[in-house]
Amino acid sequence: MPIIQVQVLKGREEAQINTLISNVTDAVVKSLDVNPGQVRVLITEIADTHWGVGGKSKKDMEAY
Repeated sequence: MPIIQVQVLKGREEAQINTLISNVTDAVVKSLDVNPGQVRVLITEIADTHWGVGGKSKKDMEAY
């Protein structure tokens, strides 16, 4: 049973997350030759204050 974990910045629309889950599932089915019902996709949304790039939070980077 493949379990795929994806981390994204918080704020995406529900439809976008659903599309991501569907597309990731399709890629795993094709790549690993498993049934879609065997694939688990876990989406973790992370606040922009908890996502760092180059020593600064994403929120702080967008403020400049």
